[in-house]
Amino acid sequence: MPFNIGPLEIALLFLIVLILFGPGRLPDVFRVMGEGVRQFKRAARDISADDAPKTESAAKPPAA
Repeated sequence: MPFNIGPLEIALLFLIVLILFGPGRLPDVFRVMGEGVRQFKRAARDISADDAPKTESAAKPPAA
């Protein structure tokens, strides 16, 4: 698992989140977190796609 987080730590984090936000708002919290992760992945993919053509054109020698 990433960051060496075991099942006990995940359960503890889930319990803390449950206590802080309550069972009624928990789906909303996870929905917002999921949207944030999707936006981050989309931005990372867009940045890497923007960088890819620049490196390919720089690697090609100019046409004579």
